[in-house]
Amino acid sequence: MFDVRGYMLDVSRDRVPTLRTLREIVDILARCRYNQFQLYTEHTFAYAAHPEVWEEADPVTPAEIRKLDAYCEMQGIELVANQNTFGHMERWLTHPKYNHLAKFPKGGAVTPWGTVKKFPTTLDPANPGSIALVESLFDELLPNFTSPLVNVGCDETFEISDPGEYLEFLLKVCDAARRRGKRPMFWGDIVLRHPGLVERLPKDIIALDWGYEGNHPFDRECAIFKAAGLEYYVCPGTSSWRSLAGRVENMRENMEAAERAGRQNGAKGYLVTDWGDEGHWQPLAASLPGIILGGAFAASGAKAAKMDLELELDRVMDAPLGGILLRLGTLYLRGGALRSNCSELFNILANGHGYSRHPGLTQGVLDEIGGIAQGCRIAAERYADRNDWAKEIAYMADLVDCACHRRDEGRLRALRDEHGRIWRLRSREGGRIDSLAKLPRF
Repeated sequence: MFDVRGYMLDVSRDRVPTLRTLREIVDILARCRYNQFQLYTEHTFAYAAHPEVWEEADPVTPAEIRKLDAYCEMQGIELVANQNTFGHMERWLTHPKYNHLAKFPKGGAVTPWGTVKKFPTTLDPANPGSIALVESLFDELLPNFTSPLVNVGCDETFEISDPGEYLEFLLKVCDAARRRGKRPMFWGDIVLRHPGLVERLPKDIIALDWGYEGNHPFDRECAIFKAAGLEYYVCPGTSSWRSLAGRVENMRENMEAAERAGRQNGAKGYLVTDWGDEGHWQPLAASLPGIILGGAFAASGAKAAKMDLELELDRVMDAPLGGILLRLGTLYLRGGALRSNCSELFNILANGHGYSRHPGLTQGVLDEIGGIAQGCRIAAERYADRNDWAKEIAYMADLVDCACHRRDEGRLRALRDEHGRIWRLRSREGGRIDSLAKLPRF
């Protein structure tokens, strides 16, 4: 069993859950023996000094955080503040008031995957206003949490090429957290690319070793943090984002690899991450298999690989829906088109008519997948009149079916209409339009 068994939910990629939904998630986490919860935040906290950044996002308010913090405490769960403070600052830096703080004010950063960022994403460490902004965020955010921890982010700083410049700003951010009584944790991807930086990190900082594929090299990365004498968590993912209906087998392999490497190398924690890239189309049901299985790996170790996930899903959803959900979550395997950090079905739906899909996904294979998805929808709809999980699963089936029949205007029109109805089951209205805009038009 890991000392820290955490779950982190992205609330910054359009979808911000209602307070009722957040409490429902806490109930599930308690059932699955988690003891830490984080809400990944970029711009969706209602900062009084920065309303232009969140005014259309329907953010979580300070009062709601305090209520959630108290609810978590009653369930034996620690609510940890999480605010990115270096990279992933697009929602700030695109505003004129903050653009001068960007390393590349006009955008143009090249990612490790060869894509180019259209908008600025990373704060300029050399600008004194950058750390001043971080300090102002901490002043408003941190007093609402009773936990002594804060996740300061600092991942994927694409514009920063100088490792020393990265480390200097990271240390400034961590010092700002300490001066407010919080122990900092941060995403470890950048320092792992420059192992010399790991040795220079202060020993009170907690490193977060994240990776989301089944073959991620947790063994090698854990050994680096262990050798440096740092406390760290292993951080697999639910594999729900950019998938439409999940990537269940990848999720299993990823979580098992993280558990094994973390256990063998003395990791302090196991943090299940759940992202919402590209509009957070997937509803909470897509994440549920990963939440349940991740909790089992964190609390029970390797034997979690043998758990009856379908049965536990049925229990949590209070209906025989687990098998349907898991079947949808394996459709990405058909046709042999395996992609990193997404499913090919997502790519087909998201990228439009000009997308050159994997040759294994012939129209015949897509027709077969679409038929299975519609069968899953029919099976889920038997319970939809009284069960929100069933409604979400039926919607996931529609996402898959629309990917398989991308040119069918009637299907796409119905999907866009359904998007709002399913969104409102658990999420705030703010962000819905941005998410909908990323769905294809007919």
